[in-house]
Amino acid sequence: MPQEIPFIVPFAAPVSPHLDAARSRHLEWVRSRGLVHSEAGMLEYTSWDLPQAAARTYPYASAEDMYMLMNWFSLAFLFDDQFDANVEGYAARVAEVAREMVMIPLRPLRSRPDVRCPITLAWSEVWAWLSDGMSLTWCNRFASSWGRFLAAHTHEVRLSADGVVLGLSEYLALRRVTVGIHHSIDAAERSRRFEVPAQVQAHPLMRRMRDTAADAIAYMNDIHSLEREERRGDPHNLVTVLSREKGLSRQAAIDEAVRMAVHQIERYLGLEVQLPALCDELVLSTAERRAVEKGAEGIRNWIRGNYDWALHSGRYAAAKAGKAAQAERLGRGFVDDLLPR
Repeated sequence: MPQEIPFIVPFAAPVSPHLDAARSRHLEWVRSRGLVHSEAGMLEYTSWDLPQAAARTYPYASAEDMYMLMNWFSLAFLFDDQFDANVEGYAARVAEVAREMVMIPLRPLRSRPDVRCPITLAWSEVWAWLSDGMSLTWCNRFASSWGRFLAAHTHEVRLSADGVVLGLSEYLALRRVTVGIHHSIDAAERSRRFEVPAQVQAHPLMRRMRDTAADAIAYMNDIHSLEREERRGDPHNLVTVLSREKGLSRQAAIDEAVRMAVHQIERYLGLEVQLPALCDELVLSTAERRAVEKGAEGIRNWIRGNYDWALHSGRYAAAKAGKAAQAERLGRGFVDDLLPR
């Protein structure tokens, strides 16, 4: 039921016309890079329909860029699931690979990773494409957002391994980072070959917009993924935290999480209308103002596109079958292990 909960998102997002053509190429790439190496894993991965997520969140990308964005999505989501295992000794393996994933954007392009496994080798390939043609300022911004995302996930794995349960304020601060929206918004610029001016990115208004969008997406995601995380016994979910800290029933906690998500969407829209005044304040050129508009459009596409995809993705399905269900019962968020042993 939580996956089907509707939200009022008062704007639409287009879908890339390259979705179907890029999907088949992408699935072949996932197999060829060893990111999914079992039939059960491929059935589970295909049910997620990540190509649709990419097509909804980056609808203006070219045909080739859409294919590569789908490939990048596979890395982000498949590696995200590797963090979800509640298995003894797993935290150290995750941390080792996460450190390597952080370092790849900081090394010369196409450098061979020090830690070699399907996920690091594929990320090295994708980063060479993702950074192509972008400024050093953009590359450093993306690398910083990406590094914070991976570090936060590694911290979350340690918390789970140590049996630490977070309070609401601590959880919300961590979730804002683990949702992975900041570097995903950065990638929206790469998808259309533009860059939001650095002085705009540094402005408090834009920082609040990015944080608020991250919160809105995180809260909606926690609601849609609740049943999946309940099956794994994962305590890191907004509904679970609200229920525990405020003594709410499951339904009352869901209702409160929905209220919080809607509030963040409304807050984001209230911030966005201030952008013209920001452009005036910074005396931006016409081209710079257009880049700011496209940047805001990229954020909206992420809020709406991610929501539309999550409503139907098999990733959050209430029931699982076969090895996917077995993996979740064993405290794992994945079917195929992608980490070196």
